[in-house]
Amino acid sequence: MAPTAASASLNPSALPLASAYAAGEARGRRAEHGSPRAWMTGRYGAAGMSRLDPEKRISVGGPEAGTRRVLIAFVIFTALATNELLGFTDDTDEFFAWHIRAEPTAAFLGAAYASGLVLSVLALRQDRWSRIRVAMVTVTAFTVLTAIATIIHLHLFHLTSGGPPARFAAWLWLAVYFLIPAACLAVVVRQERGHRRSEAVHQPIPGWLMALLGAQGAILFLAGVVLYAGGATRHHTPKGWTAFWPLPLAPMTSLAVGAWLIAFGFAAAMALWERDLSRLFVPAVAYTVFGVLQLSVVLWYRTEVTVDGWLWAYVVLLVTIVAAGGYGWWAAQRAAAAAGSEPTEASRSRVVLSDESPG
Repeated sequence: MAPTAASASLNPSALPLASAYAAGEARGRRAEHGSPRAWMTGRYGAAGMSRLDPEKRISVGGPEAGTRRVLIAFVIFTALATNELLGFTDDTDEFFAWHIRAEPTAAFLGAAYASGLVLSVLALRQDRWSRIRVAMVTVTAFTVLTAIATIIHLHLFHLTSGGPPARFAAWLWLAVYFLIPAACLAVVVRQERGHRRSEAVHQPIPGWLMALLGAQGAILFLAGVVLYAGGATRHHTPKGWTAFWPLPLAPMTSLAVGAWLIAFGFAAAMALWERDLSRLFVPAVAYTVFGVLQLSVVLWYRTEVTVDGWLWAYVVLLVTIVAAGGYGWWAAQRAAAAAGSEPTEASRSRVVLSDESPG
């Protein structure tokens, strides 16, 4: 029978043993549920978290294991797509899921997948859901839209035609875009349900950047919707609605380009919703990479693009994207450093251990 305070009052010699038992119980409760100081500051002890199901370790605001698995899958796929579209731009009939006849458009998609690769790799390195929320919503929007595009133009894919590399790419594409969208939606919903605490805004986005991101997001979203609708409603070269786009388009590429533009429009809107520069490092870097690579595509294929007012408007938009993303990149790093960032698992462990130390 465990010694208690009552038994100690009857037997004074049991008092040291009862005190030691009570202290041990208190330490056990703190190890399981987090120390009082950790709870008051909104930080849970690593020792207590280690007793939880790894799939549910979101009470400290971190990404779940399922979220990381989705990001890892997207990293692998975007790396393969980047390699095929930028390394074999003129050989998509042999190595890609479908034949992209216009090299500038293949390069655009390759550059977009490269920025998606950067987005996913950086998101994997973060330990707070709030710092990858924008990334996951962007990935979710893009994969859902691309899955719909795949269904609409499934007949264009190398599922039964082309060489082995092309067929492999087509079936891999089909598997990714039939599985990843549902997984993305599931992890976003689950993370948001578990992440109920509102976080303080450490570094508000300045007004001029809010206005710029709002304008860019609106332009990207509207342009993406027009291209997506043009590709979805035509089975030959889309014209009319999509004539403003400076790169050559086919129905499937119009949908794919539109999906990327809509996704980055969502990213800009999410950045405005977050309102905190310290949480925008990941999307800011990817946004910068997207702008720089797309400017490089225009420069590299300058003799194959339509030179008119729309092209110059597109170039101006890309320049402002690089400027906004670059500033956000720099400011997010500075804001995170100024705010002291969030504690790592090691620092959480030190907090708990210090709370549990006797005396």
